[in-house]
Amino acid sequence: MSLTEIRERVAKAEKDAGREAGSVKLIAVSKVQPNERVEAVLEQGQRLFGENKVQEAAGKWPDFRARFDGVEVHLIGPLQTNKARQAMGLFEAIHSLDRPKLANALARLTQELGQCPDLFIQVNTGEEPQKAGILPAEADGFIADCRDLDLPVHGLMCIPPADEEPSLHFALLGKIAERNGLAGLSMGMSSDFERAIAFGATHVRVGSAIFGERDYG
Repeated sequence: MSLTEIRERVAKAEKDAGREAGSVKLIAVSKVQPNERVEAVLEQGQRLFGENKVQEAAGKWPDFRARFDGVEVHLIGPLQTNKARQAMGLFEAIHSLDRPKLANALARLTQELGQCPDLFIQVNTGEEPQKAGILPAEADGFIADCRDLDLPVHGLMCIPPADEEPSLHFALLGKIAERNGLAGLSMGMSSDFERAIAFGATHVRVGSAIFGERDYG
């Protein structure tokens, strides 16, 4: 699979869903990918990337940003509270706001720094005990609390359970977003992004289908 093919599939999924061309942002998930693979994708014009870890992003992106104009990097993995300050300066968006403690830390830093990345609240749509995220029943309250803290909540994010039909989770996330007046939906990965687009995804996170399988060795 290539970046061109993925872009074509995104465009077709937008069209099939009756959505405006270009309304879905493709996040190329570059976590654990060697720099030469990331550079090759940058050379093809991709400018929006997703990273899982603050440390890895800090080591990788300042150099690429200096060489390529218009790069945007989003944090799509969990954020430890003690890394929040560093994350504020590294990312244009954080997709993993998942607990009150982190919300309070980001609010304090926003007041101090006078700016904050776009925030997506992670919802644990499958209510999986091992996964981060606000439970669906608590999402409305948490969204309201984040707004009370003057945080720039742009949308919601979910990672459906691996063994369940993802469309049910995409539909649930869309309903929570709609009733809270949130436009952003970060959902859909390499195996299911077309279905996510059909359910209103604004950001899809595609890694291995663009870069090839990751080497965790």
